[in-house]
Amino acid sequence: MYTDKVSRGLCRPLITLITLITLIILGLVATIALLEAQQPSNVPAVKATGAQSGVRREMAELKPDATFDVGGDPDWMAVSKDAVWVTISSKNEVRQLRASDNTVGFTIKVKEPCSGLVAAYGSLWIPSCGSHNLVRASLTTGKIQKTIAIAPADSEGGITAGADSIWMASSSAGQVARIDPRTNKAVATIAVPSGSFCPIFFKGYVWITSTEHSVLTKINPKTNRVIARVAVGKDPRFLTAGAGSIWTLNQGDGTVTRVEAKTGRRVADIPAGLAGKGGEIAFGFDSVWATLEEFPITRIDAASNDIVSQWRGAGGDSIRAGHGTIWLTDLRGGKVWRIAPGKL
Repeated sequence: MYTDKVSRGLCRPLITLITLITLIILGLVATIALLEAQQPSNVPAVKATGAQSGVRREMAELKPDATFDVGGDPDWMAVSKDAVWVTISSKNEVRQLRASDNTVGFTIKVKEPCSGLVAAYGSLWIPSCGSHNLVRASLTTGKIQKTIAIAPADSEGGITAGADSIWMASSSAGQVARIDPRTNKAVATIAVPSGSFCPIFFKGYVWITSTEHSVLTKINPKTNRVIARVAVGKDPRFLTAGAGSIWTLNQGDGTVTRVEAKTGRRVADIPAGLAGKGGEIAFGFDSVWATLEEFPITRIDAASNDIVSQWRGAGGDSIRAGHGTIWLTDLRGGKVWRIAPGKL
């Protein structure tokens, strides 16, 4: 009987220890599951490797034609007839960069500007993630003209203009708001695939990518209805238009997909090696220009779909073509660079 009591006495601490270890393990498993659930499903876990073709160059070799030291985290840009405009979310402002003399002009105060920028109908249209609305400001004075109670669907999105309207994704569930600039009110809400954030107007239609479904959707402004869906590369987000085509930057596999706008035919998937979150894409000077941190500039020849050059190093995250030059943000360095395309 004594031996049984001793055995039972030894077992109780052992059972308690095993129970404690089990609870710790279960807690860790639950924590990991929670963290995984909190990660957005449309954020790729892959990392950019760079292209395997084209001329590789180092950003340290590049000498910009002008540098705008705006501070903060310069990101989204829009081109107007006499300037380029850039958002600085950390400073709650949008700055005007004058093209004529490379000076900084107006400052427009907007709470956490995000999700693109477009100049149209005499105004600059600025989605605000801080105030959850759309801000309209004068291109000539920088004064705010109207605040519209429509929020951007995501901080990483876009806004476009065409068919006498402004178009912006307004819900991650799959909605695009059409806004009449004459009344500053939404006149239609178009259902699109969920996870659609970046629209662009081209050749009479609105095109928008769905990161969640890896498709490019075509909207007819005459009917406010989707008329086509085209499968593209994995996890497309940002897009541009030119040379008769829509070009998508695919965050999941790092490719750039070219879709012929007239036919909706998927023409090419260009292995740019630009996988991962962020980045942007633009068209100009018969080329497609893509940017991503660590690979600030990738130039693709629109005639051949070949990568002409890819620049590696510091800088990048937003890129535009306008006023005879390429405009590139240095998100981490607080600068915007203006560069002649001949150097690239």
